[in-house]
Amino acid sequence: QVQLVESGGGLVQAGDSLRLSCAASGRTFVGTTISWFRQAPGKEREFVAAISWSDILTFYSDSVLGRFAISRDNAKSAVYLQMNSLEPEDTAVYYCAATRRGPSRQVSSYDSWGQGTQVTISS
Repeated sequence: QVQLVESGGGLVQAGDSLRLSCAASGRTFVGTTISWFRQAPGKEREFVAAISWSDILTFYSDSVLGRFAISRDNAKSAVYLQMNSLEPEDTAVYYCAATRRGPSRQVSSYDSWGQGTQVTISS
């Protein structure tokens, strides 16, 4: 099992930027797809972005396309989410997750999850 730890969340104003980090450990990290999900109070956990092990394939939800960018550094066992032009609607707990099945938008596809990092955007 891959162990994941998120960091980089905080409180910022609309229009600002944040970069989230996901640090991975464990012998099964090689070959994994890493994704970011987010969950706001009273809402379902929703897909944000995914990146394949090869760093060739990336996927984004329609709501963040053009504003967020996912990247990874396999040598550092890390995945990042650069978030620009943040909006109040982006407020949520952000989680990173790992799967060996390839990129997926479904929560059930992921075996390993971090504990989450809070991102709050004020107007």
